Amino acid sequence: MKTMSLRGIEPEVAERLESEARRRGVSINAHVLQLLRQGVGLAVPGKRRPVYRDLDQLAGTWSDQEASDFEKSLSAFEQIDEELWR
Repeated sequence: MKTMSLRGIEPEVAERLESEARRRGVSINAHVLQLLRQGVGLAVPGKRRPVYRDLDQLAGTWSDQEASDFEKSLSAFEQIDEELWR
């Protein structure tokens, strides 16, 4: 794949690209690539990338303290209630 750089992007164009990418839940790069595909006639109508409803966007965002607090909160679930297994 080729890498390209764009220069001279007007602030209002940049703001619109960022806003639309955020609205769609994609990166600016992915949004611009889609617009380029459409502009040169390579976009497949009706075909969209899947939208995932998982927690990937949270990966790596917790501080050490937040991770520690989370682990402590889960510790009670690691205890086996012997009475339930009799």
